[in-house]
Amino acid sequence: MYDVAIIGCGVIGAATAYALSRYENKVVILEAENDVADCTTKANSAILHAGYDPAPGTKMARLNVRGVELAKEICAKLDVPYKQCGSLVLALSESELPHLQHLYENGTANGVPDMKILTKEETLAMEPNLSENVCGALWAPSAAIVSPWEYALAMTEVAVRNGVELRRSCRVEDAEAMADGGYRLTTTQGTVEARYVINAAGIWAEKVHCMVEPASFHITPTRGEYYLLDKSEGTRVNHVIFQCPNELGKGVLVSPTVHGNLIVGPDAVPVHGDDTSCTSKGLEFVKATAQRSVPSINFGESIRNFAGVRANVDTGDFVIGEAEGAPGFIDLAGMKSPGLSSAPAVAKEVVRILEGHGDLPAVKTDYRDGRTRVRFKELPPEEKAKLIARNPAYGRVICRCETITEGEILAALHSEVPATTIDGVKRRCNAGMGRCQGGFCGPRVLELISKTLGISPLDVLQDKAGTNVLLCETKQEENHHD
Repeated sequence: MYDVAIIGCGVIGAATAYALSRYENKVVILEAENDVADCTTKANSAILHAGYDPAPGTKMARLNVRGVELAKEICAKLDVPYKQCGSLVLALSESELPHLQHLYENGTANGVPDMKILTKEETLAMEPNLSENVCGALWAPSAAIVSPWEYALAMTEVAVRNGVELRRSCRVEDAEAMADGGYRLTTTQGTVEARYVINAAGIWAEKVHCMVEPASFHITPTRGEYYLLDKSEGTRVNHVIFQCPNELGKGVLVSPTVHGNLIVGPDAVPVHGDDTSCTSKGLEFVKATAQRSVPSINFGESIRNFAGVRANVDTGDFVIGEAEGAPGFIDLAGMKSPGLSSAPAVAKEVVRILEGHGDLPAVKTDYRDGRTRVRFKELPPEEKAKLIARNPAYGRVICRCETITEGEILAALHSEVPATTIDGVKRRCNAGMGRCQGGFCGPRVLELISKTLGISPLDVLQDKAGTNVLLCETKQEENHHD
């Protein structure tokens, strides 16, 4: 029997595994997809919010500010791309200026540091490409941008290194309380028994909760569509640009990314399940709304459109704690924005719950923290030469757009949580992340996956199950076509 079973390995599950891996306990992560961070965590705005938006006194307010502080430490320790660029919330009319004051007061109550309300002139001095309609802005220097999938992956890798078991393609289909305590989970890979269950199942958290008890919360999956623009637009703004938020969320933002691109979005549309389709209506809305903030964005430089689905919950706050009537079943649900920002602080809530039960074991004496990753293009010339001398694979550039080498791709295929798909490689080392979106390097990455994993090229996936890149007609089908 496991001490803890974590359902879901998005950023919340990953952060929880990372926190628990410090202790002498037996932990397993059950992830339905074939990779970590493969749902909401891979498709969001990649923002670590300062924390002025949540209402004071809520879990969101408390955990957002602390989570951002912890994220800065974790990203430095685990070599995760991170930049504290700060954010601006724009008032685009005089009538919106009082809302900036409201957000400032929220942030002050929540403990957000160093905020300031700027005049129109101060705002345009910081961001000259903003609309002339700007009347002022709320400046929050503690906001940051991050690589969200690598953030989750890095925490998972350290957790696995320290004994946490990760089961991918392991969907939980049922759960029941056992007579002598703990839970029996029925999964697509057999039965798992654990004394504690952490429900970090994202948009499916309500469904998972209802396996053991009726839920007192309701999750509405809400899709947000985005533009990702080429690096030629990456300096259009230098800070995260928000408009005044509304009842649908923080609204359409314009932001640089840690990889040097520009991201624009999202909208907010309720959907059924994990519907990540993009629509002309949604993208037109995103474009028109963003141009109210930054009119000069060249959307002709878009290299990709994508959508993510977030778990909007009817409680108005994160759902964190043991389920009523199900002791030891701990919900981490409703993790919409600022879920990414709050993740490591949410994980510490789990540690506190276990500690309250007297069930937090000793800290491991041989715990191995930290992580580094080779980014060949960022190395000085002499370091590149030394690396190539040791391993010639680093001298072969596979992804020309991002200057990613064969050595980096092979490292992604041999890591503590190895990639098994083309997009899995992409999330680990950026191959295919550039202007051509894998059009040039994709076939070579497929070849390396096939050779390294010892599988047929026909079995190599783009991303999730069923996304085979290559198909082959059977002989019978060929004869039929003849």
